[in-house]
Amino acid sequence: VLSIYMKENRLTEKTWRPYPLFMNNRKEKLTRGGITYILKKYVTMARKVNPDIIPEIVSCHSLRHSKAMHLLQAGVNLVYIRDILGHVSIQTTEVYARADSKQKREAIQKAYKNVAPDVEPLWEKDKDLLQWLKSF
Repeated sequence: VLSIYMKENRLTEKTWRPYPLFMNNRKEKLTRGGITYILKKYVTMARKVNPDIIPEIVSCHSLRHSKAMHLLQAGVNLVYIRDILGHVSIQTTEVYARADSKQKREAIQKAYKNVAPDVEPLWEKDKDLLQWLKSF
């Protein structure tokens, strides 16, 4: 995909070597604001096509966070995710692992309530089981 992009934009020619790979209309490197502008432009277009699937808040950071969560859920080692995100410390990346565990627990609780809304969960009646589950 990158090779096609470079050929379409003549970036393989020697005269284009001093310019950034991705640039604005003034042939300068994209700024943080420029990237945000492009993202918002395409989010607005996508909302017109299918507003139900586009989150209310979309930012570059939310895309970064989503990618990290998808990598984690796909079984990618936290060390590799740390390197991809550019974190110095693995503790920073572990936030994603804790968030993933919380999301799984909330999904199970929500599914249980939808299936049997008037039934008290067994683990809430059995104090030993509850204590054992909390030990995880």
